[in-house]
Amino acid sequence: MTSLHGETSLHGKVVFITGGARGIGAEVARRLRNRGAKLVLTDLDKAGLEALASALGEDHVLTAVADVRDLPAMQAAAARAVERFGGIDVVVANAGIASYGSVLQVDPEAFKRVLDVNVLGVFHTVRATLPALIERRGYVLIVSSLAAYAAAPGWAPYNASKAGVEIFANALRLELAHRGVGVGSAHMSWIDTALVRDTKADIPAFAELLARLPWPLNKTTTVDRCADAFVRGIEGRQARIFCPRWVGLFRWLKPVLSTPVGEAPIRKTTAELLPRMDAEVAALGRSMSSFNVGSVPRQRD
Repeated sequence: MTSLHGETSLHGKVVFITGGARGIGAEVARRLRNRGAKLVLTDLDKAGLEALASALGEDHVLTAVADVRDLPAMQAAAARAVERFGGIDVVVANAGIASYGSVLQVDPEAFKRVLDVNVLGVFHTVRATLPALIERRGYVLIVSSLAAYAAAPGWAPYNASKAGVEIFANALRLELAHRGVGVGSAHMSWIDTALVRDTKADIPAFAELLARLPWPLNKTTTVDRCADAFVRGIEGRQARIFCPRWVGLFRWLKPVLSTPVGEAPIRKTTAELLPRMDAEVAALGRSMSSFNVGSVPRQRD
């Protein structure tokens, strides 16, 4: 059902969200539930999922403890969603993590884990839910980042993963257009999630680097504002969602940002702060937040 403004009514729609236990995923879930949507929330944080489901109403929420790196687990979650609610209308591929340190310093296993969660996890999520989406001519939102357009020193794995899923979304949009399935990618600047807060707390040089970035790149946006943008984008089946709106300008500036002119504002700062960041990572003894360290990291973006 579509409104007079071209927006899709979300009442009664089934929305599948990865990384749904906290952060952006949880806030989007709350807003969608307020609009009458039925929710399928996946994450590795069982307690977080259960608490959110209890708050939102368990009759309308299905939770699945599933690792996006595990395709059979995601397929099982999608099958449970179809069995419980009859189908899937919207998918939000939101689960994501980040690592600490330069390419020279970062733990290779951490680098791999970021790509496994952020890129393969998106593929697994889409692959598992796509048959149901096609059946209902649904919509999938792939969470990328401003990092797909503008590189951040010390975040090479994250940058690579978000650039990768942006082009994945573009290819998927072409593949699914004739089937009536909409595909969007979301691009955000720094959002006040645990991912950013943990990095600031663990790596003081990162917080200083962020503060020194040119305006508006040094600004942090609230999770509420980001979740509102996501919901508007889902309702409008938008091809691209930007939060804040100025992030959209960087899509067009991308060719310039990797030139000497575009890199000039941050090169001096990087030369000064990246060695400090690497020293802090070495002293910390890990290349990820404590929340994500372990054999099975929890995911949220």
